Amino acid sequence: MDLFQVIVLAIVQGLAELLPVSSSAHVVVAEKLMHLDPAAPQMTLLLVMLHTGTMFAVIAYFWKTWVKTYFASADAFKRFAVRVVWATLLTGVIGFGLQKVIEKTMFAGQPKAEIEQLFGRLDLVAPALAAAGILILIAGLIERRQSAPVVRESITGNFGSGGVTMGQAGWMGFVQGLALPFRGFSRSGTTISTGMLTGASKERAERFSFALAVVLTPPVVAREGLRLMKNAHAQAALGTPVDLKAGLMYSFLGAFFAFLAGLVALRWLSSWLESGKWYLFGIYCLLAAAFVSYLHFGPMQL
Repeated sequence: MDLFQVIVLAIVQGLAELLPVSSSAHVVVAEKLMHLDPAAPQMTLLLVMLHTGTMFAVIAYFWKTWVKTYFASADAFKRFAVRVVWATLLTGVIGFGLQKVIEKTMFAGQPKAEIEQLFGRLDLVAPALAAAGILILIAGLIERRQSAPVVRESITGNFGSGGVTMGQAGWMGFVQGLALPFRGFSRSGTTISTGMLTGASKERAERFSFALAVVLTPPVVAREGLRLMKNAHAQAALGTPVDLKAGLMYSFLGAFFAFLAGLVALRWLSSWLESGKWYLFGIYCLLAAAFVSYLHFGPMQL
């Protein structure tokens, strides 16, 4: 992995992260096309750090709105925090529980196998993209059939709980947990769509979904950092040491470029996300699933 490849992956991540089209799937495909191993510890850490870069872009972009909504008062923050904790708890139980089940079933007899070994499997990325596309398409078509136009919310409105109920937050956290083990099952696309299908406006579901991402990213980064260190020690014991310094340097550089790309994308994508064309992202995910299937089963067989 060289600096040029890191910059390419960072730009792909930064631009795709803010669309409900699974940035991780796009990064995995880009890695395969550049003959990189998405399952390698260095690459999974890089992917998480790219998510960190876009996380900070989201914070920078939405901070003023969050201050006026989630931090408007002590009561507003309390109601918001309760919903975030509830959703994140469900994400952890479902996501990490599902990861353990997959590791025990798909890697039976391999005690040291990890879920990350599946991240480069395009035959798994494709159906995950298709599943996300179908969910987004359903939510988008239902939205278009609503008789009354959706009025854009004023940022001075009453958003103490982020505009979502405990039930809506719970369903979004549940679906976010399902997205953790699968590259291609867009976290933002599925959580926002789930919020919409359970009665939340797209704007409120989107804002709460991004807030959940900000809460989820740090523990995931810490987990991948520990995994990288564990792998480095194991490789050193075998006489094939891993260059941790280079891996971390590239990861931080990637996060920086992903941050810049994320800010650029947010400048012009935010209004388009609210323009009533949500279903088009579902169509894109279905087309992307077909393309990924072609890359895996076609002449290239990546």
